[in-house]
Amino acid sequence: MNRRELMLALGAAGLIEAKGLDWSRFAVLTDEVAGSEADAIAFAKQYGLKWVELRDTPRAQDRARKSETYFRMDPARLKQVRADLKAAGLKVSFLNTGLLKFGLPGTELKRSRTETPENKTKREAAQEKLYADRMKDLELAIRAAHALDVDQLRVFAFVRVIDVPAILDRLANELGEYARVAEKGGVTLLLENESSCNVATSKELADMTLKVNSKALGMNWDPDNVFAFGEQAWPDGYKTLPLKKLGNVQMKAANVLGPRKVDWKSIIEQLNKDGYKGCIGLETHIFDGTLIEKAHLCMREIQGYFGVRS
Repeated sequence: MNRRELMLALGAAGLIEAKGLDWSRFAVLTDEVAGSEADAIAFAKQYGLKWVELRDTPRAQDRARKSETYFRMDPARLKQVRADLKAAGLKVSFLNTGLLKFGLPGTELKRSRTETPENKTKREAAQEKLYADRMKDLELAIRAAHALDVDQLRVFAFVRVIDVPAILDRLANELGEYARVAEKGGVTLLLENESSCNVATSKELADMTLKVNSKALGMNWDPDNVFAFGEQAWPDGYKTLPLKKLGNVQMKAANVLGPRKVDWKSIIEQLNKDGYKGCIGLETHIFDGTLIEKAHLCMREIQGYFGVRS
């Protein structure tokens, strides 16, 4: 039994007080709110947060600075990260990994531009290497999850192909195999709907998660990623989701500040009514040089959704 299952069991038994979806369950993705790990912690403390999501070490938009991917860090480094977060009163709600975010060997990818034969050969060789290493990478991610005391890992459904329906069974088998390893490792994989991947819409996310049918595979829902496919995230997309499988929700600045605004207040209210037990995390995702500024603007707006005074 992992930590999340334990908390749910204790709540069901009346041994801990059940809390609704309030500000204590809001998180931020650290590399989208600050330029350093220390600044990300300061950001979280400024807004009274209890949780953070991790992906890469923060560097804001300074692409010249080298970043580290948390799930690939060595154990000593991970131990220090956890200690720093614990000292600040923070826990990790979700470990964002790039697991299975590459082309599935033997498939024809849906590409926006034509490749040269040389580039195609290089890409396919890189895909083969990533595929060969996929289980080793999953084991690294599980190790990192244990070191950081987080039980949820992000996973994708490979880069989108021209004919998605033709490979659905293969995708389900790949994700099912991954989920079996994750279950043995005591973690849950959360499949994200990502516009560049074979699971992009809310409906595709729901269908694939149910098709795999593993307790070790849940959902990370990102409403922003459905726009490219003409889906209305709210209320249409939300209604397709099997809520018992929903482990994490992410929002982007474009859905909070515009131009792709989503009615987050209504979504939060509905999640609360539906008994959602996970967190909501901000992935600011602004690339015009105003990432941190927009992160602060988002936080002040989002606090209003939860009735928190800034």
